[in-house]
Amino acid sequence: MRLDLYSLRLFIAVVEHGTIAAAADQHAIATSALSKRISELERAVGSPLLIRKARGVEATAAGLALTRGARVLIHNADNLEAELADFETGATGHVRVAANLSSIIQFLPEDLKRFSLAHPKVQISVEDRVSAQVTREVLDNSADIGIYFFSGDEPELEVFPYCKDQLVLVTPDAHPLAGRTSLAFDETLAFDQVTMRRDSSSNNLLLQAAIAARRHIRMRFQVTSFDAMIAMIKAGLGIGIVPLGAIANYTRDGLAVIDLEDDWSRRQLKLCVRSTEALPAGGRLLLEHLKAATR
Repeated sequence: MRLDLYSLRLFIAVVEHGTIAAAADQHAIATSALSKRISELERAVGSPLLIRKARGVEATAAGLALTRGARVLIHNADNLEAELADFETGATGHVRVAANLSSIIQFLPEDLKRFSLAHPKVQISVEDRVSAQVTREVLDNSADIGIYFFSGDEPELEVFPYCKDQLVLVTPDAHPLAGRTSLAFDETLAFDQVTMRRDSSSNNLLLQAAIAARRHIRMRFQVTSFDAMIAMIKAGLGIGIVPLGAIANYTRDGLAVIDLEDDWSRRQLKLCVRSTEALPAGGRLLLEHLKAATR
């Protein structure tokens, strides 16, 4: 079976867009020519790769398997081309990072700044994901390096410690808890709370702590960013659990920051890859840089 990279790129675009027409527009190719390429791939594989529907297409099981493998081939080919083109001038290439919001807010920008100064030819893209999505994208080769807190995918990955963070309670200045210097999480459960989205690792952590205390969290609002959470808290719409490092990005006017006494409020961020050996040169350099930046 012979598969050319261009046809694989086109097929990935079809799967990602959900229509042949949108993929054809992206790659400036006629729809009929792209359809012919897909038909040739299906003959080479010996199995249907797409299910045609009224409003587009959907990958079959064979199509999904081809997509995962094609991403690996194309990513490796792109990095090989970049490394060979500039072999004498240092590491090059493109490294894809999937990271949870806590790491992006607190630690990753400074670490990437230092890395980019040392390796300016390595291109880095960062996508904000919840922890479960981070590890899934690394496994699916949608990302080279992942940064997360907890995931059931760990046994299938190479995992390394990254930074540690601390969760704190943030309340309006006028709140009944505002005068405390520290407290246990279960003392917060009598009050309305602003939390992150339901599928976030921080939200799962709070839910588990509430279950352990045989209590319920009064989730008045759920948001997708710390900006929104802080704004809600300042407006007096609830209290919230926020990484301490994230508070530095906002003015504390009108807010009280209170330490949590629970052991789980000190969290270990982790790095993950499918395989260190399989990483491109730029990816290995970035992984070692992030491992060395462990706080």
